[in-house]
Amino acid sequence: MRAYVVMTAGPGKAREIARAVAALPGVKMSNACWGSPDVFVVVEVADQKDLNKLIMDKIQSIEGVGRTETHIAVE
Repeated sequence: MRAYVVMTAGPGKAREIARAVAALPGVKMSNACWGSPDVFVVVEVADQKDLNKLIMDKIQSIEGVGRTETHIAVE
């Protein structure tokens, strides 16, 4: 299952967050970007349970991560 995750970051935190997210299992790409949202991520995991753990337990617990929005790829 592939998903695209976009998130907001606290001031000056986008690069640090992108690097931290890039190190997580299942993350294929993580980039800090100009504008809003601040970080774009591509993840590939086995199922919805793994996606839930990655987003809610790992990514959202990183200091400086604000709002996350997850888009599950259908094809």
